[in-house]
Amino acid sequence: MIVIGLTGGIGSGKSTVSDRFVERGAILIDADQIVRELQQPGASVHSEMVKRFGDGILNSDETLNRQAVAEIVFSDKEYLRELNEIVHPPVNREIRHRIREEADTDNLLVLDIPLLVEGILAGGPPRYIVSGILVVDTPPEIAVQRLVEYRGFVEEDARARIKAQVSREKRLELADFVIDNSVAMSDLDPQVASAIRWAETLPDTEPTPEPFDEG
Repeated sequence: MIVIGLTGGIGSGKSTVSDRFVERGAILIDADQIVRELQQPGASVHSEMVKRFGDGILNSDETLNRQAVAEIVFSDKEYLRELNEIVHPPVNREIRHRIREEADTDNLLVLDIPLLVEGILAGGPPRYIVSGILVVDTPPEIAVQRLVEYRGFVEEDARARIKAQVSREKRLELADFVIDNSVAMSDLDPQVASAIRWAETLPDTEPTPEPFDEG
């Protein structure tokens, strides 16, 4: 089993790249998807978020209003820290569990973590055990354009979200392999093929043993 960490800034097109990996036989572990699963009504993360931030973050069907959550946490670093304390531990446990399930295979696992670089910078060693870090890179102006055109962001909000993340330069410094996703779609596939060849040269990844105490 080889695990690579896939990351990039908001609007960089990580999902497009991860889809290409899956098409070529890789197994995707998507941190954002796991977050969404754990934030469904009735799940512990959902309950803790409502307890902390109030019923104003809910839609009429009790699902999370993600825009309401974003407006709260991205305007106040303390609220963002509190949200991370609620969300990250159970997400981390689930990610590690899914990695352990593949430990005895020869599979390539793509661990899609938007804030992988932030985690490394905040705590030294990466919180996730990976054999290499792949960064999907896109110039900020292209990312803004994508967020506005395809995800319905207001331009000011898109720029604020990008500014709140770690810098593009710092992300590239920590990359072991970079995919330029500012290119045409036809130019993306050869880069993904090269990334897979790179990943296959990496050492096997050792999973975190169970049980794991997140602290």
